[in-house]
Amino acid sequence: MLTREQALEAVGSVTAPYSADAVAVRDVVVKDRQVSMTVLTASEDIRPSLETALREALARAGAETVHCRFRALEGGAGAAAAPQGQAGGKARPAAANGPVQGHGAGIESPLLAAGSGVQFIAVASGKGGVGKSTVTVNLAVALAHKGKRVGIIDADIYGFSVPDMMGIETRPQIVNERVIPIERFGVKVMSMGFFVEDNSPIVWRGPMLGKMLRNFFAEIEWGELDYLLLDLPPGTGDVALDVHQIIPQSKEIIVTTPHATAAFVAARAGAMAIKTEHEIIGVVENMSYYKCSKCGEPEYIFGRGGGARLAESLHAELLAQIPLGQPDNHISEPDFSPSVYKADTETGAIYLDIAEQVIQKCSR
Repeated sequence: MLTREQALEAVGSVTAPYSADAVAVRDVVVKDRQVSMTVLTASEDIRPSLETALREALARAGAETVHCRFRALEGGAGAAAAPQGQAGGKARPAAANGPVQGHGAGIESPLLAAGSGVQFIAVASGKGGVGKSTVTVNLAVALAHKGKRVGIIDADIYGFSVPDMMGIETRPQIVNERVIPIERFGVKVMSMGFFVEDNSPIVWRGPMLGKMLRNFFAEIEWGELDYLLLDLPPGTGDVALDVHQIIPQSKEIIVTTPHATAAFVAARAGAMAIKTEHEIIGVVENMSYYKCSKCGEPEYIFGRGGGARLAESLHAELLAQIPLGQPDNHISEPDFSPSVYKADTETGAIYLDIAEQVIQKCSR
């Protein structure tokens, strides 16, 4: 069995001739005999030969498949930190207010430690606008109603929305140089939205996104959790791949609408989970129908069947079909939030059922 130490040694044999300003490797993840990593290079010209050399070295070490993701190395060795034992720079401790210099799966976080018992669930979609964040928030609250200790990482760093959806208006405090997540409805929340003034846009390249994601693990005082949900950006970009590399044991829920195109695009997110050997817990079809307020009959505004077809194509289960609507919450209520359904409502009951299914599937 190929170990991570053997993979690091093979990678180091390839990167040793290069300076730290030319090549850095991070996020080396080994699962069975499959290896994935992020390779940062200062020059695109060396990428083909470097990738070939890495594949050959890892094959000799016993790897069957190797996935290399290349990114530009900006600012020399200070822009990225290589895993211990590799050429390409030494890891530096994270600055108090800056991104963490992580070691991929070796990030120092109790949540990621072996035997932590935390169930990681990434909530993904193929495209935006299907209600992925709404599903994440309400599933987290439903799990909390079930007596579970739950956290959310709002990993949609460009399109963060979880704090607003949950009605959070305060910001995290720092205690002993650790950030304390905001707790709302029994759920601990961390989001890029807490660190942005006046809803300003995030204008970052891919490597910065990965560093912030590592920050959410290494610098946050999460305490003890049973479940940590990650609200991923739509699609199959950098953050989704970072999550798959950092948390190879995470499971996944795919969110779609019943529209055929939305389900078709969502299949790509599911295919990415399968390719990286992440278990798909199931599919949630959101905005499935609108229940007429007069006659009570369902109206299928966005078509029918997309969620079922997606679940079938991914060999997964259709966990629920959630109706189109919004919570009947009033701003005068002390626990007001724009997007969290009360447990005693029809949609709230659906989310409680999804939570129960998730608990059962994660306990197998």
